[in-house]
Amino acid sequence: MKHLFTFLIALIAVSWSSAQEYNDYIGAGHSAGITVTSSSDVVGSEAIKTIDGTGMDSDLFAAGRFLSQAANGGNLDLITEVRDVGFEQWIDDQQALSATYLKPEVENVWAIFLDTVEQRGYEDPDDQFGPAWTEWSSAWFQVSVAAEDQLRQRVAFALSQILVTSMNSDLGGEAVAVADYYDIFVEHAFGNYRDILSEVSLHPAMAYYLSHLNNPKAIPEENVHPDENYAREIMQLFSIGLYELNVDGTHQLDANGNSIPTYDNNDIKEMAKIFTGFGPGATNGNVWWTDNEPYFGLGTFGIDWTVPLAMYQDYHETEEKVILKNDTIPANQPGMDDFNQTIDILFNHQNVAPFISYRLIQRLVKSNPTPEYVARVATIFNDNGNGVKGDLGAVVKTILLDTEAREGDYMFEQHSSKLREPLHRRLQMTRGLETESTIEGRYWNNHDWNNSLKQLAMNSPTVFNFYPPDHQPVGDISEQGMVSPEFKIHDTASGVNYFNAVNSWTQNNEWGGLLDGRRGFYNPDLVNDDGTTGGYDRYQMSRTTIDYEVYKPYATDIEKLINELDKVLTYGQLSDEVRQSLRDNIPNITWTGYDWEKERIKTAIYLIVVSPDYAVIR
Repeated sequence: MKHLFTFLIALIAVSWSSAQEYNDYIGAGHSAGITVTSSSDVVGSEAIKTIDGTGMDSDLFAAGRFLSQAANGGNLDLITEVRDVGFEQWIDDQQALSATYLKPEVENVWAIFLDTVEQRGYEDPDDQFGPAWTEWSSAWFQVSVAAEDQLRQRVAFALSQILVTSMNSDLGGEAVAVADYYDIFVEHAFGNYRDILSEVSLHPAMAYYLSHLNNPKAIPEENVHPDENYAREIMQLFSIGLYELNVDGTHQLDANGNSIPTYDNNDIKEMAKIFTGFGPGATNGNVWWTDNEPYFGLGTFGIDWTVPLAMYQDYHETEEKVILKNDTIPANQPGMDDFNQTIDILFNHQNVAPFISYRLIQRLVKSNPTPEYVARVATIFNDNGNGVKGDLGAVVKTILLDTEAREGDYMFEQHSSKLREPLHRRLQMTRGLETESTIEGRYWNNHDWNNSLKQLAMNSPTVFNFYPPDHQPVGDISEQGMVSPEFKIHDTASGVNYFNAVNSWTQNNEWGGLLDGRRGFYNPDLVNDDGTTGGYDRYQMSRTTIDYEVYKPYATDIEKLINELDKVLTYGQLSDEVRQSLRDNIPNITWTGYDWEKERIKTAIYLIVVSPDYAVIR
């Protein structure tokens, strides 16, 4: 209200004696030659700001909103940098950065753990099993928060939710395998989608997860038939989908007005033959009985998870195959030729561009892109302007700079919103606020996230991701024919758990913080509260907490505090209702003998981060 009051008084006192003539309007920079005086002269709220444009934060809001789509969020320094350099230039600069890979960080976290085990005199490091999912999660959070190549990391995570492999399986103890798989998306985030489709198909983690590892050709007399699992999912989920599509993502219809299936059960059976004969490409050095030579049928205990699958021709189905109804793979050719021709057929299918474009838009920008938006992106997917199909760098740039992603008018339309998934709510809070961290290392294992908030990176319950792209929550969204995938994991349990999690993140005490790293070791001499001995001795390896001192200058001016937090958390989208709630409640925190300034800031952050304005971004 202070700015509004100043503005009203200032309008009365505007001096026109030497003003430049404007034929359209004054304000937003149209201020040359105009003097403005007011009854208030508060530093930072000078009267001239009412018309010279310097008091407007709309450009910062736009940059913050952009970073909520193109990165894992950003603090005010990064938001200001992006505003100054421009969105397109920032994208170009990001795509030019070297990649930050997950596998080296997993190995780094594991080395820290083993070194700590040895230093503290607990279990023998050689007896430790891992790295496993806790090390993976720690590494993923470290890279997601700290890496400079934020756009690459954001796109990699989006791709990992389309071409799903999950540690919520027997891969839970194979962090190196999953990290090496994830690094396919890090490597090719701005590369070509065909390369992703090929490398994903040949990765041991995917082959184990969707069971085309050691998949033999048919032996009818022994009732042996090729496994059809991967054959189905590479079509349904990774490339062409269930129905023939137009370039804008809408279904093609037959003469009776029905959607046209892209494949049938026979196509699945034929496709399954393509993926026969694949076995380990290398061993992990423990297969002593074969001089560490890989062979078809070798179990996962002996696999080198970082080496692509090899084709064992004797186990490959060599008969002619007809896939997608009329594409023929010749008989009696090498299995890798069958594979490469199949990848080409899938990649060149007309569906791939709209199918993948739609899903990337959903993961980065909005849940319900218009057909026109999908068509614009899919057109670039089909041809980047230089005759290249599948150029993800061009696709991502098009998604982020499209009018539906950038122009403010779209923000007020019903379909232009997206529920932030739990991981991004936490990441964007962590990267948006000013923080301080210990330097002892990093161990952010977040062991309860799969249960409490129903999302942990690379831990989806099925190959269909944490949520399907067409999920429609019951109520207004479904009644209007829209979708909101993230609502699949937002329910009464995860909603309450999220409130509790935010409370923990905003507490800078022993058990709270934005990112906490702990590890426990069994100590037979530990004395428990009940007098018994033996238990897990937990210790802290690292903590990242909110730096409340940065915000204390705003603690006595609630409006300034609200505005500062709005810049980095909600990007100008903090509603009047939430603002008024903060105005009404925060000043009541005045407890003497207590750090009331910190409590005001902590409460303000909590109320914003649990609000719909933070959860839903437009």
